[in-house]
Amino acid sequence: MCGIAGIISFKEDVREELAVCGLMQKALLRRGPDQRGIVLTHDAAFVHTRLAVIDIEGGRQPMTLSLGEKRFTIVYNGELYNTAELRRELSEDGEFKTSSDTEVVLRSYMKWGAECVDRFNGIFAFAIHDEAERRVFLARDRIGVKPLFYYDTGRRLIFASELAALLENPEIPHEIDLQGISELLLLAPGRTAGCGVIRGVKEVKAGCCGFYDENGLKLHKYWSLRAMEHRETFEETAEHVRELLLDSIRRQLVSDVPICTFLSGGLDSSLISSVAAYELKKQGKTLNTFSVDYKDNEKYFTKSHFQPNSDPEYINIMAEYLGSEHHWTVVDVPELVDALDQAADARGLPGMADVDASMLLLCREIKKFGTVALSGECADELFGGYPWYRDKDIRMTDGFPWAQSTAYRKRFISDEFAEKINAEEYVYSAYRKTADSAQKLPSDSPLETRMREMTQLNFDWFMQNLLDRKDRMSMYSGLEVRVPFCDYRIAEYLYNVPWEFKDHNGREKGLLREAMKDWLPERVLNRKKSPYPKTHNPAFLAAVTEKLREILSQPTPLTDMVKREELEILLTHADHVQWYGQLMNLPQTIAFFIQTDHWMKKYNINIVI
Repeated sequence: MCGIAGIISFKEDVREELAVCGLMQKALLRRGPDQRGIVLTHDAAFVHTRLAVIDIEGGRQPMTLSLGEKRFTIVYNGELYNTAELRRELSEDGEFKTSSDTEVVLRSYMKWGAECVDRFNGIFAFAIHDEAERRVFLARDRIGVKPLFYYDTGRRLIFASELAALLENPEIPHEIDLQGISELLLLAPGRTAGCGVIRGVKEVKAGCCGFYDENGLKLHKYWSLRAMEHRETFEETAEHVRELLLDSIRRQLVSDVPICTFLSGGLDSSLISSVAAYELKKQGKTLNTFSVDYKDNEKYFTKSHFQPNSDPEYINIMAEYLGSEHHWTVVDVPELVDALDQAADARGLPGMADVDASMLLLCREIKKFGTVALSGECADELFGGYPWYRDKDIRMTDGFPWAQSTAYRKRFISDEFAEKINAEEYVYSAYRKTADSAQKLPSDSPLETRMREMTQLNFDWFMQNLLDRKDRMSMYSGLEVRVPFCDYRIAEYLYNVPWEFKDHNGREKGLLREAMKDWLPERVLNRKKSPYPKTHNPAFLAAVTEKLREILSQPTPLTDMVKREELEILLTHADHVQWYGQLMNLPQTIAFFIQTDHWMKKYNINIVI
């Protein structure tokens, strides 16, 4: 994995942009600490920082290849999992110079043009400069695991893996407008697809690609979830799921550096760890597994509908079952509070507060042992694991099921901006647009119609937020995280599997449990879903309360956007409204505003309307 950036113009020479490219590169060094490179041509300046995983020496970037008199240069962030198949096909046209997947991506474009993305199985964001045609091809993977932001000045296109790198370019204003305020205070940590929050900054949407030339940028959707009739029996479906998942995990174990896994003791990470441990044992290797916990959490943990039990008991069961070398990262409150600012730096925006911060601290520890880790994100979205899939009342609610807090959130918007923002309309229209975009069949029952909408909503919103989180928190420490459940083949297949199959035996992810029942011990296989672990220590609430109170005791840009009186009320702990599902309650809401203050100060964010 890597960091990429660039400046493209077909109206002016960009070869004088070395200094700016250096600043953008420096902002991406955490994503790629191993190697760095800059290539300057008249039309395009390409910037790269590399985290070396495959072909350590041969995969340096930017990479340039020639076909006759035509030259092509690529900057690429990602991993292809069907590299071997593509290499065999492309080898018919000539010998490869490296064993890196970067060369496979570049040669694929040279042979097939824009249609190359249809052949890729992987996670990626890249730009290819086609010098002869005077154009640059940009693409992002189908599901949006890897980021690609851009800013169009009208004369040039500036792009980067992260917002922080874009903001190093003096042409990009450090500003937010009414849309940015709405995104931060009404939707965050979620984000409208394609919106970069900073005024004028956009993101190439998942499953999109296109060309930038002298006529501007033209992107199109090359992949989306498609509705098709499901013709297999339950038994055939379970077998199909098993084959797809095993193939995805095995493909993602290919690496020239050590592989490890996240392990929460839940179904998803345990399945991935089980398959990984089995494959490594065949090579005479032992899997390293990693978990996070919080000091004194058992002392303060109380059961709830969303979290019926804590993780350590199940993690220990799995570690013994796997025979893995298990590592714990135990986080205390002061460390967690200190990491809030770093987590905002990593995301480039205020995010999921301590949920982000603890992930960042865990990834930092994992990096000490390895460079590549596999994680269980996206199973819940595809297999229907969340409570809002299964609770009949919640799933039929007309709105985002994890964010029924618009009335509460809009209270925080400064009066100056609140009168110009229709909060309910902003949120509801975003919800409705996504739900309506879900493909359906005329034969779908009302339940199947709604479940397709729920899948699309989770796919475009909740899952994207979690993927943002995992990418930014891991890459902040130069750790590559792969997500086997995000294989597009699994997503395509599961979108058309009927709900009664997914809800097999009345259990969340019942189909997945049945398909993979031979890979887990009974207690873990049947464990009720539990969310990502949070601290239950009341000291965290006390600490973030004190920190926000200290922020408010001095001049702060936060109160240019947020009502001071509402923040003061928040600090009395009178309200217990969920800010963002079960993951963000009162302590996280306070911590979110701490992150927002830090973000506005760090990037000198101004508000323009």
